[in-house]
Amino acid sequence: MSRPEPRARYGRYVGGPDPLAPPLDLSEALDAVSEGVMAGYSPEQSMREFLRSGGRDHTGLDELAGRVQRRRRELLKRNRLGGTLDEVSKLLDEALLAERGQLARDTEMDPMDRTLREMTIENLPDSPAAAVGELKDYDWASPDAREAYKRIQDLLGAEALDARFAGMKQALENTTDADRAAVSEMLSDLTDLLDKHARGEDTDEDFREFMDKHGDAFPEQPRNVDELIDTLAKRSAAAQRMMRSMTPEQREELIALSQQAFGSPELSEQLGRLDGLLQTLRPGENWDGSEDFEGSEGLGMSEGTAAMAELGDLDRLAEQLSRSDRSPLSELDLEAVARTLGREAAVSVQTLARLEQAMRDSCYLSRRSDGDLRLSPAALRKLGRSLLRDAARRLSGRSGARETRASGAAGDQTGSSRAWEFGDVESWDVPRTIGNAISRIAAEGGEPAGGVRLLPEDIEVRETEARTQAAVALLVDTSFSMAMEGRWVPMKRTALALHHLVSTRFRQDRLQLISFGRFAQTRTIESLLSLDAQYEAGTNLHHALLLAGRFFREHPTMQPVLLIVTDGEPTAHLLSGGEPWFAYPPDPDTIRTTVDELDRVARFGAQTTFFRLGVDPGLSRFLDALARRVEGTVVAPDVDDLGAAVVGRFLHTRRGRPGSGDAWSAGGRWAV
Repeated sequence: MSRPEPRARYGRYVGGPDPLAPPLDLSEALDAVSEGVMAGYSPEQSMREFLRSGGRDHTGLDELAGRVQRRRRELLKRNRLGGTLDEVSKLLDEALLAERGQLARDTEMDPMDRTLREMTIENLPDSPAAAVGELKDYDWASPDAREAYKRIQDLLGAEALDARFAGMKQALENTTDADRAAVSEMLSDLTDLLDKHARGEDTDEDFREFMDKHGDAFPEQPRNVDELIDTLAKRSAAAQRMMRSMTPEQREELIALSQQAFGSPELSEQLGRLDGLLQTLRPGENWDGSEDFEGSEGLGMSEGTAAMAELGDLDRLAEQLSRSDRSPLSELDLEAVARTLGREAAVSVQTLARLEQAMRDSCYLSRRSDGDLRLSPAALRKLGRSLLRDAARRLSGRSGARETRASGAAGDQTGSSRAWEFGDVESWDVPRTIGNAISRIAAEGGEPAGGVRLLPEDIEVRETEARTQAAVALLVDTSFSMAMEGRWVPMKRTALALHHLVSTRFRQDRLQLISFGRFAQTRTIESLLSLDAQYEAGTNLHHALLLAGRFFREHPTMQPVLLIVTDGEPTAHLLSGGEPWFAYPPDPDTIRTTVDELDRVARFGAQTTFFRLGVDPGLSRFLDALARRVEGTVVAPDVDDLGAAVVGRFLHTRRGRPGSGDAWSAGGRWAV
C-alpha cells in the first residue's frame, strides 16, 4: 500500500514577532528622534516620546497604558462580588422548594415527623450561611432537595479551592469522597512542603516528589518551589483582596459558608493555614488592598479572585509602563501583557523593545563622554539627505522633476579628463577608468579574471570649467518669537538641508552657521540642532553680521554668500564694551549700527538674501530697504517652504546668477 501524501497547513504565526518579517526599519524612529532633537529635546527624550506615541505599524506605550486603564474600569463597572452567595441562595431555594413538594405529596409519612420537618424548613434564618448551617444534619425527604444541598457544599469547596488553584473548580465537578480525600492530602503535603521551605529545610527532591504526586493540580507547571510559591501567593493575595472588597455582610456570610465546604470545616482550616504560610513567604504581595465593584454581573469566589488577580496584573503593568522612561522595555512582563491585553499587544511591546534596542545599537545614536545620547554623524547625513530631497521636491513642484545630483557640478564639461582627487564631485570618465585598470593589470603581468578590480589611481573624472569656491554664511534668528510662532523646527531643518548640500555636493565651499538672539554665536550643525528655545529678548542681527564679516575675511579668495533668516526687526546690538543693548521698539542706534555692519559686509561683494518669515509690514519695509541698499534679494516663503527657498537661493547664486530683485511670493513661487 502506498503511504498517504504528507499534508501541511499554513496559518498566521502567533508565537511573537513574525520570524520571516523584514528587519526593523529605523527610518521612522530616526525621523521622530530627529524632530524631537530639533524641537529642543534630548535624543533620549525624543526616543522615549516616539516609543510612547508609536508608529505606523506598531502600537505605542501610551495607547497600551490607555488599554490597561480601560480594561480596569471595565472590570469594575461590569461586575460585582457576591456571585457565590447568589448561587448558594438559588440552590437553597431549589432544595427547600423540592422538600416542601415532597412533604406535601408523601401521604405515608408520620404526621408528627412531617410537622417537625415543615417547622424546620419554614423557620430557617434569613441568612443563607446560617440556613445552610442549620440544615447540615437535616434528613432530606426529597432526593432532589438532598442533591441540591450537596451541590451547595461542593460548590463552596470548589470555589474556595479554585480561588487558590487555577482550574480546580472544573476538576471537582461531580466530586466524590475519593476526590475530597485527594484534595485534603494535596493540601496537607503542600503546607508541609512550604513549612519546610520557610525553615530552610526543603530539598529539590522534596519538590520533585510533590510535583510527581500532585502535579496535575498545577497547570502552570512550576519548575521549582519558588515558582510554585509565586504562583500560589499571587492567587492567595487576590483571594484576600476579593474578600476585603466585599461588604461586611457579604464577607461574614462567605466566611460562615466556607465552614460548610464539602460538609466539613477541615478544608477551610487547611486553606487558612496555607494562606498564612504564603503571606509569610511572600509579604511583598498586595494582601491588604480592595476594590469598588459597581456592576450587576455577579462574580463567584473563583471568578472574583481571577478578576482581582487580573486587576493586580493591570496595576503592575501600569506601573511598569509608567517606569518605561527610566527602564528598558525588555523588562516589561510580556506574559502579563498577553494575559490582560491580548497577544497582539504583547507583539507590539516586543516590537517596541526591539526598536529601542536597535536604535541604541545602531550607528544613528552615539554616547557622549557625559553618558548622554546624541545624533551621530551618520544620523545627520541620513536626515540631511531626506531634508534635501524634500527641498528638491518643493522646488520642482512635483516629485522627482528636479535632478539634485547635478546640483553640485563644478561647471560645464571641457571634453577632457584628469586623475581623480579626493573631494572631486565630477562624473567619472568610465571608459578611461576601465582602460587604466586593464593597462595596470597587464603591466603587472596578470590578466583580468572574473571582472576588473579598480584602484583609486585608475579613476579619471571628466574635467569641467573652473568654478569659484563660495564662503556661505547662514544667519538664523533664534529669538523666542521663532519658537513661539512655530518656526523653530523649520529653521533647523533648513540649516541641516543646506549643511548636507554643501558638505556632499559642494565640498570645496565653506559653510558657517550663525545663530542670533540677544547675542550671536557661531555653531556646528550638532549644536544648532540641539539648541533649546529659551525666552531671551533681543534680535541681534548686528552681532551676527560681525561674525559673518569675520568668516568672510578668513576666506578672502572665496565668493561670499550671505543668507539671513529672521522674523523680526533688529532689537539689540553690541556696545563698544561687547555687552548687548536691547530696546523695543527698535532703538535708532540699533538700526544704525546694524545697517553700518551690513554695509561693511557688502564691501566683500557678498551676494545677500533675506528670508522674511511672517507678515509684519514693518519688517517687510525694513528688509526691502536693506536689500536695495546692498543689491540683495528678499524672499518671503511659507514656513514649510523655508528649506526649499534657502536651498534654491544657494543653488541660484552658485550658478553665477546673482540676485536681481527676485522675490519669493507667499504662495511659494518665484516672482520677478
